[in-house]
Amino acid sequence: MPLRHRDNVAFTVVVWSLVGLGALGVLLVMALAGAPRTLLVAAALAALPVGPVVATYLWLDRYEPEPRGLLVAGLLWGAVVATSASVVLGGLGGLVAPMDRTTSAVLVAPVTEEATKGLFLVLLLWWRRHELDGVLDGIVYAGMVGVGFAFTENILYLASSYDGSDGFGPGGVEALTVTFVLRCVLSPFAHPFFTAFTGIGVGVAVGSRSTAVRVAAPLVGLALAMGWHALWNASSTLPVGFFGTYALLMFPAFLLLVAAAVWCRSAERRVLADALQDAARRGLLPASDIPMIADLRLRRRMRRDARRGGGVRAERAVREYQEAAVELGFLHHRVLRGTAPDDFVPRGQVHLRRMNQARSQLPLPFPSAPSAQVVTSR
Repeated sequence: MPLRHRDNVAFTVVVWSLVGLGALGVLLVMALAGAPRTLLVAAALAALPVGPVVATYLWLDRYEPEPRGLLVAGLLWGAVVATSASVVLGGLGGLVAPMDRTTSAVLVAPVTEEATKGLFLVLLLWWRRHELDGVLDGIVYAGMVGVGFAFTENILYLASSYDGSDGFGPGGVEALTVTFVLRCVLSPFAHPFFTAFTGIGVGVAVGSRSTAVRVAAPLVGLALAMGWHALWNASSTLPVGFFGTYALLMFPAFLLLVAAAVWCRSAERRVLADALQDAARRGLLPASDIPMIADLRLRRRMRRDARRGGGVRAERAVREYQEAAVELGFLHHRVLRGTAPDDFVPRGQVHLRRMNQARSQLPLPFPSAPSAQVVTSR
């Protein structure tokens, strides 16, 4: 069995086994919480911000879309694995060193939650490094994990606020409304924001040729994630209060992260276009195809025209050709930078075969596909 295939199998087995165990853990916590009707209402409310937040990350991910299976795995990891593990670790921490609720929220929760969320990114880096092309990919995967974690956590917080079991009041609709506004309206990006720093660290590690940076970047990112998370949890105890911390620190920092992510997204187009231009000079694809691969509007137009001229099958062929060419472009970029995976040659050949096969199904007058070999020097 090839090494890369073993790695993929190992990743799949480990992640989905832990997802199964985590799901059992979450179900147990829900069962112990009681009041199934309250939990259903809480789940419905917690689900409201999930769609828009996920859509935002999918928009960021449009130039080189990540495998949907991995994105779903990230969501489920956050929703069941990270939440279950953080509950267990937090409980063990409370037994070893008993502390009040506020201290635990500031010192224990950020460490356990960010570590368990970040573990998914570490597993990607270890076993599926070839799926990570840089900082933006790290932000996207971190966002999916954060969204999943926030969904489950919000269910528990919403249910406990309504039941009055959160210790902050008698409960009821008013308490539920306040919790919903604070968690689902004002801060739906909180957990994705924290974990984004771990994702950035992983993305930096993937793109670096330095062993020290590859080791240090994820650790620094994780430390920053824990730090921002601790600051958020401590906000109500600070002199400026929760809303002051939100307005003066959290929201501006979030906007800076958004700006960085959007810049990374625009940079991906330049990176892809430059890599494809170099690939075209080496005979890997026709230069005339580059605009319909690197420009999102032209991608959509080519698919639409293919559907009009040849139906669904032709549209799928264009989509397949574009997706394979995008993968080839980013792989070629990493080859040029000297950060490509060890099996970059067979991977590149697979992308070329996909491109050639897709072209053979096109009724449109595209130039014939090249038969050149993948670059084998770094």
